[in-house]
Amino acid sequence: MGALQKVLVVDDGHRAVDRALSAELAELGYASVTASLEAADDVLAMMPRPAAVLLHVPPRENSAFRMLAERLREQMRIAGVPVIVVDGADIQSGSPIDLQSRIGTRVLNEPEF
Repeated sequence: MGALQKVLVVDDGHRAVDRALSAELAELGYASVTASLEAADDVLAMMPRPAAVLLHVPPRENSAFRMLAERLREQMRIAGVPVIVVDGADIQSGSPIDLQSRIGTRVLNEPEF
């Protein structure tokens, strides 16, 4: 039996239950690990290769999230791991986010031993 692929979600710690990215990812068959902006590098260093990294940028623009996104895109490009910026304003307005097509269709990973 394979293990679920993990997606790292980086946010500012404010998570509305009705708009949680982790719930949407679970519906797609992904396990998510949520970390703060400050802990993202440490969490990523401890994770096996994630299926994707989602940066949930707060509605009020935060340049630290944008800088992290650019740095992670450079680091993850070789491994083929997508780094996706999700704008908090879109989530608050109810705009749908098509995570399945942005992450990819591979859901199962090899078992972790």
